[in-house]
This record gives sequence, structure tokens and C-alpha cells, in this order.
Amino acid sequence: MSEQTPSSTHPLLPPTTEDERATWLRLLRSRRVGISTFYRLLSEHGSAAAALQALPDIAAEAGLTKYQICSEQQVQSELAAAARVGAQLVCRGEAAYPDLLAEIPDAPPLVWLRGRAGALTRPMIALVGARNASSLGTRMARALSSELAEAGYVIVSGLARGIDTCAHLAAAKQGSIAVLAGGVDVIYPVENGALADSLLENGALISEQPMGMAPIARHFPMRNRIISGLCTATVVVEAAGKSGSLITARGALDQGREVLAVPGHPFDARASGCNMLIRDGASLVRGAADVISVLADIAHVEQPPSLGQMPLPLEPELASTQKPKPSLRDMNALHQRILDRLGPSPIAEDQLLRDMGTQTSAMIPVLTDLELSGQIRRAPGGLISRT
Repeated sequence: MSEQTPSSTHPLLPPTTEDERATWLRLLRSRRVGISTFYRLLSEHGSAAAALQALPDIAAEAGLTKYQICSEQQVQSELAAAARVGAQLVCRGEAAYPDLLAEIPDAPPLVWLRGRAGALTRPMIALVGARNASSLGTRMARALSSELAEAGYVIVSGLARGIDTCAHLAAAKQGSIAVLAGGVDVIYPVENGALADSLLENGALISEQPMGMAPIARHFPMRNRIISGLCTATVVVEAAGKSGSLITARGALDQGREVLAVPGHPFDARASGCNMLIRDGASLVRGAADVISVLADIAHVEQPPSLGQMPLPLEPELASTQKPKPSLRDMNALHQRILDRLGPSPIAEDQLLRDMGTQTSAMIPVLTDLELSGQIRRAPGGLISRT
């Protein structure tokens, strides 16, 4: 089962001491431990410390030799780097961790935060768009951001050039959150350094990436899922047919969030993505009043309970009697069957489990083994592909 489908009464207990917080960080930073593997290890072993103890043996069973967990020195270096810039670690399950973010299927176990933690507790709207924005697009972004901020919403964006920059600037005084693709101490693009500093007074910078990490291409889609995951709705101002903004919009739809878009001229490539979203059912935005109206409508719809308050997944088989371990030959055969089903194009983990027709309790450890051995790769949204 995927991490978003709890099946036991074992709650996700956040760390209560600094040592436990460091242990969470150490587990997540260990080699080939992704988000799903982190939650599974925590579920199976009861604590991050126990999972760390078991990890070398799990890696050995997966065929990795000389596997080493993240060192205490590496964790202490990251914690020291965070202290130098005044960043705080927010772990899932803690009061400061946003409820809406906890609901997404691949919620980060922890994020680094600089600025006002209180900004994460207020209603948030994502506002994203093109880097090479038009004059009309930037004017629209500024107007929307300013009016929505005045109405009490925190504006969330990605600190990129163009629409993101305009959105942050217009809402900085009321509070705006920038989600970074690198560490919270690495500002990209560099020219937005002063803007990033200005957000700290009433808003925040957040990231799931390690301190000091420069952003790379694969981090941006991961960043985008957090932008939409924090918010009830995502507003797209300008976006080309293939763009990061559309990735954010698709992520919002997958997360069950509202998507709105500003229409543009059919001959302007920067508007093609927004026009496609509207054609496919996104709410059309002419101004902040349209956004507020849509949010007022969905506020009356009962929302699902936050996964931050729900149990951590644990398969029923694991919670009951321990079953005999399969033979090495059976495990190798199952490894190969899974790899034969996968290719370079990602598919949903739930779909793979259905296609295989094998008990979930047998599949989960094998998927963990394959991820640790580098034979499969996980992508945001619970997708898996063969490397």
C-alpha cells in the first residue's frame, strides 16, 4: 500500500527531543532512502533509531555491499548550517507542520524553515506562472497577489523570475512563502536575494532539501508538489503548453486541490497552458474576486481529515503474527517480475500492485529493496519507474 492509505492504529509520532529530530534527519539523508521508504522503515521498526539500526542489514539483503547510513557528523554539519541562518526543522506531525501539506501522498517527513512559522498556519493560495512573463501577465500577478493578500491569504510561489517574483513582491508586507528547490540558505536565482530576505519578516522560505544544496533540474518538480500541497488552490497566471507551472497545476489536481487560471490571447504561447487548463475545467480568473468566490464555495465542502493526525501505515500482516520469510529464489523471482513490469515511463505504485496480483505485504519489502539497490526510482505522486 502507498503511504497515503493508513491501515493500522500505529500513529505517526513526531520526534519529541532534539536527538530524535536529528535521528529523523539522519534516516532521511541516508543513501537511497526516499520518502516512501522513510515512512515504511518508520512503520516497520517503530522509530527512526531502530530503522537506522536495521538499514544496513536491509541494504545487504537488497544486494548492496559496504552500505553506510548517513553519519552523525553529516547531520551535525547540516544542523550547524541551519543554525547559522536561523533555520528551524519542522517535522511531520508537529503543530507547526501544515495540515494541508500532510494530506498529500508524498508529504515530506521534514522541511527546513526560515522566517515566520506562523505563516504556515494561515490560509494559503499558490500563484505561479511563466518566467518570461508578459507586461500584462506581471500586472495581473501583482494585482491578484496584492488583493488576495489584503483578503488574508498567504501567497505561496517558487521565487522564480517573472510571475513568481511579482507575486512575492506584491504580498511581502502581508506575508508570502517561497518554496525553494535547493536549500533554504541557497537563493536561486541570485538576483532574488534581497526579495528572499524581505519575505522573512512576515513570511517564510521553506525547503525539503539539505542545507547548502544547490537546486538541480529534478528538484523543481519535487518543489512544485510542495507549492500546491500547501494550498487550497493554485492560480496560474501565464504558462506555456509545457512548463513547470503546468506541472504544479497537474500536481494540485492530483492532490485534490482547486486549479484556477487567467485566460490569455490564443496567439500568445505564454497563455496556451492557461487556456488549456480552462478548456479542461479549471476556473477562469478575471480578478481576485473570482478566486475568493471559488474558495468560498469549496469551504462548504467537507474536507478529508489531515494525514498529519492519521495513523502511519502498517500492513495488517506486519501487525499480526510474523510470517515465514520467502526463500532467496522466490525473492529473486519477485524482483525480476517487478522489473519486467517496469520501464522508463513512471507508473503508479498502486497500479503496479494491482497488476502483479501479489500480496501487498510481500511486495512492499521488495520495492524497498529495489529502491535501495538503485534499480527503481520514485517520482512525486507515488510513481515508480525502472532506472
